[in-house]
Amino acid sequence: MADPHALRTGRLWLRPVQYGDLADLVRLKADPRVFAIMLGGVRTPEQTARELAEDIAFWGQHGAGMWSVRAAGDSAFLGLVGLHGRPDGRGIALRFALHAAARGRGYASEAAGAALRFAHARAGLARVIAVARASNIGSRQVLGAIGMVLFETYWRDGEEVLVYESVSPR
Repeated sequence: MADPHALRTGRLWLRPVQYGDLADLVRLKADPRVFAIMLGGVRTPEQTARELAEDIAFWGQHGAGMWSVRAAGDSAFLGLVGLHGRPDGRGIALRFALHAAARGRGYASEAAGAALRFAHARAGLARVIAVARASNIGSRQVLGAIGMVLFETYWRDGEEVLVYESVSPR
């Protein structure tokens, strides 16, 4: 039976993360070109395994969560997109991280847009936020492209951080 939470876009296949993704996630989260700017930074394999277990549990609790992003044609692992609870209590947040080689092709906007539509239309989330450093122009462009708007700013570790939001049209 097909997973009811799997999503297809024009070029991508998004599937809820599962234990079979662990090796791909370990490589992604260990890459400083991808995770050095993420909250918590580069992850060890043990941290990645714990986060994967948390992401799977989040799906069970919220009916939404993190997806592995794969190329529709050959199922090559491109990265992650999805929803998670912010540790600072700001709410349910959209996040995405793609391998450096997958950037610049519009995949992040395609995947993040699909995840955001799922959050509102299928998971029933009235509000979704996203957090990006002010210096992370690529992420800011993706968030604007999918219709998220700047909501607030704050400072963390000497760097300005921007909080975007999307409110369900319902």
